[in-house]
Amino acid sequence: MIARYSLPEMTAVWTEKNRYLNWLKVEEAVCEELIQRGKIPAKDGAELMKALERLAQSGGVDPARVEEIEKTTRHDVIAFTTAVAEKLGPISRYVHYGLTSSDVVDTALSLNLQIAGKKLLARVDGLLEILGKRAKEFQNLPTIGRSHGIYAEPTAFGLKFLGWYTEWFRNRERLERAIDGLRVGKLSGAVGVNAHWGPDFEEAVLERLGLRREPVSTQVLPRDRHAEFQMVLGLCGSSMERIAVELRHLQRSEVAEAREGFRKGQKGSSAMPHKRNPISSENLTGCARLLRSYVSAAMENVALWHERDISHSSVERVTLSDSTILLDYALDRLTGVVRDLEVDSAAIEARVQEVGQTAFSGHFLLGLVEKGVTREDAYAWVQECALKSIDSGQSFLDLVQKHAQIGRHLSAQEMENLGSMDHQLRNVREIFQRVLP
Repeated sequence: MIARYSLPEMTAVWTEKNRYLNWLKVEEAVCEELIQRGKIPAKDGAELMKALERLAQSGGVDPARVEEIEKTTRHDVIAFTTAVAEKLGPISRYVHYGLTSSDVVDTALSLNLQIAGKKLLARVDGLLEILGKRAKEFQNLPTIGRSHGIYAEPTAFGLKFLGWYTEWFRNRERLERAIDGLRVGKLSGAVGVNAHWGPDFEEAVLERLGLRREPVSTQVLPRDRHAEFQMVLGLCGSSMERIAVELRHLQRSEVAEAREGFRKGQKGSSAMPHKRNPISSENLTGCARLLRSYVSAAMENVALWHERDISHSSVERVTLSDSTILLDYALDRLTGVVRDLEVDSAAIEARVQEVGQTAFSGHFLLGLVEKGVTREDAYAWVQECALKSIDSGQSFLDLVQKHAQIGRHLSAQEMENLGSMDHQLRNVREIFQRVLP
């Protein structure tokens, strides 16, 4: 991922240095179990573990050296083990014992994804916190709802944030499940038959690494696990865009009910000094498009030839690092947008007044139905008054009160109640209490 959309902590997870440290961690865990089971003589085992620990504490092998060796070997894992051997000397003969390359690469990738996943969960927690806070802040602020871009019934402005809160709560659950689904490794050899040691050995090594054993592997871990993870990240992108699109609409000049925080010295346009553009929300929409695009590539990776081919490798070198780095960045930016969002309560209230009681037409429809009027007649009478109010600017309540047929079924007091904001939003408090008690 380009530096512009990368934050330091998540970027560090995907450095070559960290990658090789995780490879070394897998190799070390295998050696420990070999020593434990007497496969490596105790004297050699003590020397080997000291050498491996010194190498790990010094930061592992130099990525530049691995790259240099790979120019000859054209095989990254062999280049890595060669670089390790240069550091360890003859005792390195036990390193990579009984392993195929993917045993190390896939298991280490799972370790990487556990670290990256935890960082993403922390970002989601931060977003949830600010969404909940702003939801409560605007719980009692009536605003006009819109469907198809047209004025609908009034709602509470805080319900926008509360809806986003519940969606991100679901995303957190999905992400947690997907991360746990990747908490697996495999050390089952070249075709997955545990030719060099049994599943119990494999399980014991993986337990040292905090991973579970893949029940049935080939040369690689099955890629449906990675695809599921990528799909969740794509879905997070869509949820992010849902917020971004709503905020972009609310910032339009004709609406102007909210706007992104605008820092001192910030400029909105190189040509028009008056502009305050919704650049963060637009940026997040673009990030969401990228996150979703990676899903297709991950799905293509599931079907590999026989026990394994390498077609998935080039894809994952880009998509897994880029998508986690990008979502980390985007969640941080989205949290800032929601936190710093300026809401113009006066503009919102003015628009509610502008729409007037026409927005309560549905209550009058049901009120008449409850009095025994057919739905068709009730709809026609209320629509007649509503459209006349919109076209002429006359008060909707005055029109329904003067309507001959409606007046026969609803009293003035009943009409006042049906046309009140208190009646419209009477259940909002309970909705909030069920989500944020």
